[in-house]
Amino acid sequence: MEFLKKSTGHAIVLEEPPSFETSRPGAVGTDLPTLDVPRIEPKSVFKKVRNRKARLPELSEPEVMRHFTRMSTWNYAIDLGIYPLGSCTMKYNPRFNEEIARSGELSEAHPYDPIEWSQGHLRVMWELTEDLKGVTGMPGISLQPAAGAHGELTGLMLVSAYHKAKGRHRKTILTADTAHGTNPASAALAGFQIVQIATGEDGVIHPDALAAVLNDDVAALMTTNPNTLGIFEKNIQTVANMLHEKDALLYIDGANLNAVLGLSRPGDFGADVIQFNLHKTFSTPHGGGGPGSGPIAVSERLLPFLPVPRLEKHGEKIVLVEDAPQSIGRVKAFFGNYGMFIRAWCYIRALGGEGLRAVSENAILNANYMRSQLKDVLYMPINAPTLHEVVFNDRNQRDLNLDTTKMAKRLIDYGMHPMTVHFPLCVKNAIMIEPTETESRSEMDRFVSALKEIIETPGVEQAPTRVFRERVDETKAARELRLTYKFKD
Repeated sequence: MEFLKKSTGHAIVLEEPPSFETSRPGAVGTDLPTLDVPRIEPKSVFKKVRNRKARLPELSEPEVMRHFTRMSTWNYAIDLGIYPLGSCTMKYNPRFNEEIARSGELSEAHPYDPIEWSQGHLRVMWELTEDLKGVTGMPGISLQPAAGAHGELTGLMLVSAYHKAKGRHRKTILTADTAHGTNPASAALAGFQIVQIATGEDGVIHPDALAAVLNDDVAALMTTNPNTLGIFEKNIQTVANMLHEKDALLYIDGANLNAVLGLSRPGDFGADVIQFNLHKTFSTPHGGGGPGSGPIAVSERLLPFLPVPRLEKHGEKIVLVEDAPQSIGRVKAFFGNYGMFIRAWCYIRALGGEGLRAVSENAILNANYMRSQLKDVLYMPINAPTLHEVVFNDRNQRDLNLDTTKMAKRLIDYGMHPMTVHFPLCVKNAIMIEPTETESRSEMDRFVSALKEIIETPGVEQAPTRVFRERVDETKAARELRLTYKFKD
């Protein structure tokens, strides 16, 4: 434990006064030259002008820099240590990708540049679409969606357009209880009604459960594969066939695609649409380092409805095609989050096909190492083969007055970000761990050792205690959320 105790200096610190509270009248970070041209009153140029000066904090340049730098160093980050959030794939991002993406030749392009000037940038996008086709085994790609959930919404818009083109209005989307939480939310936003399917004791969808709710009003089934238990849906081919017999579609949430690169392709088992989370599978920045990016891949059925403009290669030239009568139209300004495309393109080019397969193999190996180290300590509610993540709960700790939340809070005192807790909802008091492929055995051992020590050591009621801001009242924070600052007149 000595190594562990010496490695707890990266506790999360969240305290920093709002910049409004440290504001001083007259403090500025700029020094503008004296006005040497006639002054023009804003009201003579603009129809609407503010009646009073915007109430912004007044700070000097050093104060601004220190404020944001302090906050950046006090936040936990993947550069500090393991980030074991199950379902989130918080893996280390290669700095090579960042260096290329930030080069002036790529980052300083303007979306209004003529197509003739932008052939290099469009070539990156076109090659990325071809790569993603190869990863999924599906013939159509749109790079436009700006995030995973945006990709889901776009995919559901395609599903709706498909059925409307056949003269029908199907209203129901089926979701599995092991699917990502954004799936039913996206379906509701797209105007569908949601019916949830309970998975079996082995953690997967069974044909009889699908048959019980599959009817002529079902537009599609949304499921995550591998699902949020980390289990591959072994009946997925049968499920796809059952849906297609009713001319319903199969939507695969691709958030866990990092578990099956080079091992399984959704197009091969009948998927009709899948979204990529480039910020998870292909190493573009995640969370606060965004933006994300959520391209989609589709089957032949949905090709006519893909967003426009579409990339096509004519000889050596990349062109943008707008003429698509059945298209759902544009879903994002310009071309999408281009900086994320560069990073994903670099990642794929650096690894190649064999490297991508190794990514998934290592992710699976690491998750199963975690499983082997914790299976005799925590309880595993579903004892089935898992891929990139593993789900436990606190059943073995209830006699110790220790629960999922207390263990997660105590991990902060060890300088580690907690794992995902209380998700998926189909497992009570879930403890969901995903080490990803980028963690070393020593870092995983550090996490396991900390968790075991927490379980063996009493006195965690008020954890965390070693950070500047200790245990917060989460209920009060949720109910009395403060998003505005009250100025002192």
